[in-house]
Amino acid sequence: MPRQRVVMLADCQSFYASVEKAEHPEYKDLPLVVAGDPERRSGIILAACPLAKQFGVTTAERLGDSLAKCPNLVIVKPRMKLYIDTSMRITQIYESFTDLVEPYSIDEQFLDVTGSLQLYGPPEKLAELIQARVLAETGIYTRFGIAENKILAKTACDNYAKKNESGIYTLTKDLLEETLWTLPVGKMFMVGNRMNAHFNAMGMPTIGHIARTPLDKLKAMMRRKFGKNSDINAELYWRIASGIDDSPVTPGTHQVAPTTVGHMMTLPRDYGSLAEIKVVLLELVELVCQRCRSKGYMGHVVSVGCMGADYDRPSGFNRQMKMEDPTNITNQVYRSAVTLLQKHWDGLPVRKVGVSLSQFSADDEYQLSLFDLHREKLIALEKTTDAIKQKYGDASIIRAVSHTPSGQARDRSAKIGGHYK
Repeated sequence: MPRQRVVMLADCQSFYASVEKAEHPEYKDLPLVVAGDPERRSGIILAACPLAKQFGVTTAERLGDSLAKCPNLVIVKPRMKLYIDTSMRITQIYESFTDLVEPYSIDEQFLDVTGSLQLYGPPEKLAELIQARVLAETGIYTRFGIAENKILAKTACDNYAKKNESGIYTLTKDLLEETLWTLPVGKMFMVGNRMNAHFNAMGMPTIGHIARTPLDKLKAMMRRKFGKNSDINAELYWRIASGIDDSPVTPGTHQVAPTTVGHMMTLPRDYGSLAEIKVVLLELVELVCQRCRSKGYMGHVVSVGCMGADYDRPSGFNRQMKMEDPTNITNQVYRSAVTLLQKHWDGLPVRKVGVSLSQFSADDEYQLSLFDLHREKLIALEKTTDAIKQKYGDASIIRAVSHTPSGQARDRSAKIGGHYK
């Protein structure tokens, strides 16, 4: 008889704020937040430590509102590279206990520990061991939801482990009726504010109401409210409420081959001339081609999109074209991207520009051309510059046009995910 599967959802408490407190012991007993622009005292709260939350400070609220609640708030600028490095270190700790670790977000990961229990004992004891080691090596406090599948483990962590003293909670299916099913439907995984209102209007104020409703009946109710194509969503919500999830914990689940590699940038001001837009277009093409080369792909189709700043009167375009041959060479893709820009740009100011490549083939096999005699040299040059940037940073080699007022490459090189490193 197969063993009962045991899955954990490990969550780092107030991750960005916890990393900053670990780096700055002097802030240990102070309310701290990580926010967009501490110097200007503006921006949005990205993370708040438990002490700050006691003052009513919440994630995603404006920094000015948080300061009104807590005038002595310590405000720290985000350092995304540090957070990524810390997350990867924590992943390595998890992987020392089980080889089945699946990242869910930068601060949450699923662990299938079924095969580890014979070495470490009951799941709760194993969670305590992992929790203590992460705290000792990184200064980060972690919470663990334990269950037989990923949905229940996530539910156990969000609704119970985060609220008890140990930070560990085991949720089994035989306890659903007296635990999960008593909670408001808004506490259910995948249910946001709008869906919460819909379920309440349908006479389903708790998670138990959804779980106890026969699936066929729930589908019929959702068809009446949302239309005939709502059967899949109805089954999804019913399975979540019932604690049913067959998906395995899959390492490398986010490392599948992409169908598109692209990048979009919101500009600091309106760009009104073709010359200005072409500077940013070249920077984006270079970034996209660099990413494709790192993954070993060449793209056959290039897409360019431009959007204006006036959302009341939308302007811009999004067009694509197939190039003669697949490529990941910057100048070749750039020529095609400029062709699209010149053909479709309406002349109105642009605030957002995007570039992408698709229809990939492997870059170790390509058709030789009588009209492209320098391809091998261009590929070697691109790979050399990639290696230098990888070692010394993206700002180590920057095109001359990026030093003009229109260029954004220098500013972008100091950021990860839109936030400064």
